[in-house]
Amino acid sequence: MFKKDLPAAPRQKLKSSVQRSLRQSLLASYPLLTPYADEILPKKASLESIKLPDRAVLYVLDTEPIFFESGKPGSDIPLLPHLRLVHRFPQAFPSIRIDRGAIRYVLGGATLMAPGLTSPGGRLPEPRKVEPEQVSDDGHWSRELKKGEPVVIMAEGKEEACAVGLLVADTKEVKEKGKGPVVEDAHYLGDGLWRLPLD
Repeated sequence: MFKKDLPAAPRQKLKSSVQRSLRQSLLASYPLLTPYADEILPKKASLESIKLPDRAVLYVLDTEPIFFESGKPGSDIPLLPHLRLVHRFPQAFPSIRIDRGAIRYVLGGATLMAPGLTSPGGRLPEPRKVEPEQVSDDGHWSRELKKGEPVVIMAEGKEEACAVGLLVADTKEVKEKGKGPVVEDAHYLGDGLWRLPLD
């Protein structure tokens, strides 16, 4: 989505009612962010938006990118976290892990395919009866993820997330079939959104 460098665009300060609405939407999509809500989006903060190409919008607090939304008209795509936010709160987002062989493709903006997740270095969620949903000590998410859900992509042998995208298939289906597309990259390390100057 952001393969090319993005042009600098003016910021627009958001009304407090819009900020409240965005905060509620973010916490509804990512309930594990709730303990950090005041740190991520303080109630008296001045949240700004930056219009990006293809009707996408980036939300920024001071110089810190927080999340973005794709501008596809009529879509119900949830707010997606910027990777800098994911790096600050990695346990708050549903995640999967790719094997070493898939890293270069994901960092090139390719759609993530099932073999990168079903191989020995990959990892998909392992459902357990755990409340609330959480990540186990070995990094497995505690519930199956559904098509259309946002997901963070970790990489084998790396500590920080390398991409954020939307699932185009249920994780249960990926385990059963073992082939086909799984995640459409929306934002990855080194893409235009990552490099966008915000100072």
